[in-house]
Amino acid sequence: MMKFGFVNDSNMALLTDLYELTMAQSYFDAGMNETAVFDFFSRRARHRSYLVSAGLEQVLYYLKKIRFTDEEIEFLASSGRFSDDFLHYLERFRFSGDVYAVDEGEILFENEPFITVEAPLIEAQLVETFIINTMQISILTATKAMRCRSVAGETTLVDFGLRRAHGTDAGMKAARSSYIGGFAGTSNVLASKTFGIPAFGTMAHSYVLAHDSELDAFTHFLKTYPDNSILLVDTFDTLNGVKNAIEAARKCGLKNFKGVRLDSGDIEELAKRSRKMLDDAGFKDAMIFVSGGLNEFKIKNLLQKGAPVDGWGVGTELVVSADTPYLDCAYKLVEYNGIPRMKFSPHKVTLPSKKQIYRKFRDGLLEEDTLALRDETVGGTPLMRQYMRNGEILIEPAPLELIRQKAQKSFDSLPPEMREIKSNRTLTPKLSPGLTSLVKRVEKSL
Repeated sequence: MMKFGFVNDSNMALLTDLYELTMAQSYFDAGMNETAVFDFFSRRARHRSYLVSAGLEQVLYYLKKIRFTDEEIEFLASSGRFSDDFLHYLERFRFSGDVYAVDEGEILFENEPFITVEAPLIEAQLVETFIINTMQISILTATKAMRCRSVAGETTLVDFGLRRAHGTDAGMKAARSSYIGGFAGTSNVLASKTFGIPAFGTMAHSYVLAHDSELDAFTHFLKTYPDNSILLVDTFDTLNGVKNAIEAARKCGLKNFKGVRLDSGDIEELAKRSRKMLDDAGFKDAMIFVSGGLNEFKIKNLLQKGAPVDGWGVGTELVVSADTPYLDCAYKLVEYNGIPRMKFSPHKVTLPSKKQIYRKFRDGLLEEDTLALRDETVGGTPLMRQYMRNGEILIEPAPLELIRQKAQKSFDSLPPEMREIKSNRTLTPKLSPGLTSLVKRVEKSL
């Protein structure tokens, strides 16, 4: 029997690493299920001055919905690794903990928690894999999108990455996160339906090749979509393609058409010559849309050289975050049964206890962040809010449009040098007096 393997509400409890379950079995046997506190955070990200928070809505959905079905319990029983008593516990499993998090769209830096989970130890442990899996791809693509947005000026950015994403789930999350990061929409129809993101589309080379001539292809497409056709003109020869697009528009009696798409060649030169051809033919409002191996550096370079581009389809380098394909992110225990916990591994030291992030601004720009104990009084604006209490949602996730606005506002608050795509400058949060003192006490206690 063939299997597709898509994750859904009925099977997502098993989307975890085996050792989460075997640790849970051992905790269960030892009677260890007091309240645990875990932080999800990232260490310093390569080639990134900042990180855009994204993925919280999917994490909250998972925590609210996670259940072990009869089929899943039977599968676990068949492995011989788990006791009947533990499996009975899983049959009744519900997440009953608290969640604190920064809002989606907020910008964070190294070691600052995006999410803090407080729950009975087994519950908090079992959700680790999903949280890391969901947050990493979401943060990576939201940040990559924001970097593209920061150099694109008034031009339009569209996610074209679904076919090159590392799987269907990654394609969905990338579409959502790129919208948070400032993209205008996506080619992903399911993401459009699911998240309410505007859908964009042009045509493929196969459409042109299926016709006897490029002119026929453009004419047929314009007849079907006279008001919303962006014609792909580089199947044979780009400038001849632009000529055929103009002729097709005239054959269809159009005073204007949406535009042309350039997908290969010397984009700077071709865009300039295409613009002149369209203008000379009276199609001054027809846009020039560019795709093909784009990233923030290429977009900035083309615009600086005066390429008259109106829109960009960014695919592969967006959805795989090509220059920074992973985060050194982690979900670490910082407190158990009221006792602060720390990891002391070289270069991977963690910070103990429940924390809050306080942010200070000067003249509207970010000045400093301070990591403090949650019950400590520190100057600045607190960034973390309680989203769940006892397994129930306290704050409904904001609409994507508001998250998107927040992301842009957060970016605009960065110092100018930190907004530069080639900048190595980032921010290292200060530790509050209380947190500094606690770290020293925990070190001495070992």
